[in-house]
Parts: sequence; structure tokens; C-alpha cells
Amino acid sequence: MQKVDCLIVGGGIVGVAVARNLQLTFSHLKCLLVEKENILAKHQTGHNSGVIHAGVYYKPGSLKAKLCIDGLKRIYEYCDENHLPYRKCGKIIVAVERDQLARLDDLFQRATQNGVQDLKMLDSNQIREVEPNCRGIRAIHSPHTGIIDYGLICRHFGKSFEQMGGRIALNFEAEKFLPSGDASYPILVQSTTNSTFLSRYVITCGGLQADQLATLCGGSKNPTIVPFRGDYLKLKHGTDKLKINGNIYPVPDPRFPFLGVHFTPRMDGSVWLGPNAVLSMKREGYGLFDFSIRDTIDLAFNSGLRKLAWKHLGYGLGEMRRAYSLSATVRELQKFVPALATDDVERGPSGVRAQALSADGNLVEDFVFETVDTGDLKNRILHVRNAPSPAATSSLPIADMVVAKAKECFNL
Repeated sequence: MQKVDCLIVGGGIVGVAVARNLQLTFSHLKCLLVEKENILAKHQTGHNSGVIHAGVYYKPGSLKAKLCIDGLKRIYEYCDENHLPYRKCGKIIVAVERDQLARLDDLFQRATQNGVQDLKMLDSNQIREVEPNCRGIRAIHSPHTGIIDYGLICRHFGKSFEQMGGRIALNFEAEKFLPSGDASYPILVQSTTNSTFLSRYVITCGGLQADQLATLCGGSKNPTIVPFRGDYLKLKHGTDKLKINGNIYPVPDPRFPFLGVHFTPRMDGSVWLGPNAVLSMKREGYGLFDFSIRDTIDLAFNSGLRKLAWKHLGYGLGEMRRAYSLSATVRELQKFVPALATDDVERGPSGVRAQALSADGNLVEDFVFETVDTGDLKNRILHVRNAPSPAATSSLPIADMVVAKAKECFNL
């Protein structure tokens, strides 16, 4: 039976960044990353919008704001050092109604306090200079917002981890975490295929499976992970009249839990439009009709979800309508680009967001860590139960934070 010093569960960008940072910080450790799929970045990392966020939205002084500002700087530096592609195409956040102007001004002040670089407020004419097809009253321009392929970055983190001496085991779905009876390697990690490893310590970064991994070790039921699917449209090829230069975003409405539809250019030259945000009946279900009996039962018995759904019933129904109606989504997008027509779009990909939810029905927007603090595995297992957006942008500083937490928890 193979023995390792630290086993990291989860091959998304946060898990791989943590593994890489841990191996870099403690080079004497034998670190192993396990991933249940046959490739890294199969789920959230490989299905997100690919935006490098600048830190505009977050509460000044908050951990999310600090990590995003640092994360943007470091992801660009990492790409430059390793000759990895990205585009610093910028973003405009556009007010299309006068009642949005006060919120836009507040957002500008918040971003300025966060230290977002080179922000500028644009008038209607300046909006058209940046995005000729976009219309609005005023907009915030964030020139350092970029786009990237986070799947590519994640896999590069993985190669870097292996070059440092770490190992990656794919097709290993961790199912049990048991006391091994070995004082030196006290944790037995078993997969669904009965493959096993012995480890001194374990860190889980499970994303969509984060709560289930924690409860497998006797952890708290809450916060639970609720999967929200986001469906994108795509601009059809050949729609040159609708050229989009950078990201076009709405002014967020604080009454609602999600951002709203936006225009997102991609590294392959395509443009994604959306997404909506609808409850997914399967944690890793990317199709409109994907369904899991187990996941659906979990959702049905989730009292926090019922409270959230009742609170935002009207908003949720609108999101469901847009999930099945291209024209409904296009009408929202036309507020920003009036020339867009339903014939210009086609259905694009979907992603599923792991949204942590408290028992009282509130979205958990902060980081949540949990350690096993009883029994034979006390202070041996650390769970990353929530790493909220913009986790991909912030993956490198998040890894610093998780490794510091592990050093404290495991007394490394």
C-alpha cells in the first residue's frame, strides 16, 4: 500500500494550486493529488467564463477583494513567466437605466477603495469608443480585466507540481477516510474502486462535492453545496456587425443573488452571452435536462434551499424562463447591444457553480474551512468547504492561505 505525507483531493484549479504551493513550501513532503476524473479541470474550472477579474465588486477591505487584487497580478505574472496566453481585453460595467446610476457610482467608489488600477468612468460617447455596438448612459471601464483558459492554467499548475516532485492520480474518487491503525500514516483513503493510499494528512478541495467530502469524515452538514447551472448563448460565426471587443457587464442589483447576463469574449475568438442561473438537478449536470435522483432528493430535503427559493421566487422563475427561451435572454442582452437579434445567437456551453448555502437560506460568500477535531484523525484533515468566486482569478493567493491554514492545523 502506497504511503504519502499529504493527500490533496480535487483536481480543479484551487486543489491543484494548493498541491503545487504545498510541494513548493514543504519540498521534503511526498504530496499526492487525487482526482476522480480522467483529466484535471473537468468541472467548474473547465466550464467557467474564463474572466480574470479585477476586484471591482467586493466589499472594501474584505478577504475576497484582497485576494482578487493579488490574484489578478499574480496570474498575469505566472502567465508571462511561463509563456501562457491571455488577453487583457478590459471590461465595461454599463448603466442602461437612470436608476442604476447611483449604484454605478457606489461601485466605482468601492473599486477605487479596493485599489483596482486605472479605472475610468465613461459617458455614453466614450462607451461607444470602447465598444461600438454597446449603448448605455454611463459605464465603468476596467482595462486590466482579462480573459484566459483556466483549464490550461490548471493543467500547467499540475505539471509544475509534478516537476517539483508531487504525484497526480487520476480516476481516483475518494469514498472513505478511515483510521488506518498506523501511527505514522493514520489516514486510509479509499476510492470507489477500492484503490487505497495511506497518508499523514489530507486536504480536500472538492468544489461541487465539498460538503459531501466533509461529511464523509464526520464533518458538519452545513454549509451545503447547491448546484446552480448557468447556460450561455454564443454569437454565431460571421456576425461581424456585432463585434465585441471586451467584457460587457450589467450593474449588479443587490436584491438578487446573481450578477445577470453579460458579454464575454473567449480565447478561441468566440463570444459567450449570458449566463442565466437555474437550480441544477445534478451536481455535475451541464445539459438542460440532466438529472440525478440522489442530488434531486438532497435538494428537496434542503431546508435552506426552500427558504432561498421562496425569498427569490420571482427572480428564479425569470431565470428558468431564460433557460428555455433564447428570445427571453436576447431581450435582456439587447439592453446593452440593441443590434443583437435572436438569429445572431445559438446555444452555447453551460457551467455549474458550487454555491455554498447556510441552513437559514443565505448564500455563503466567504471562505469556509473545517478540520476534523475529534477521534483518531484529529488535526489530520482540512476541508476547503467554500472557495467563492473569483476563486479562479484568486487561485494562487488562495493556495497561500490554504497552505498556511494546513501548516497551522497539521503543525508542519
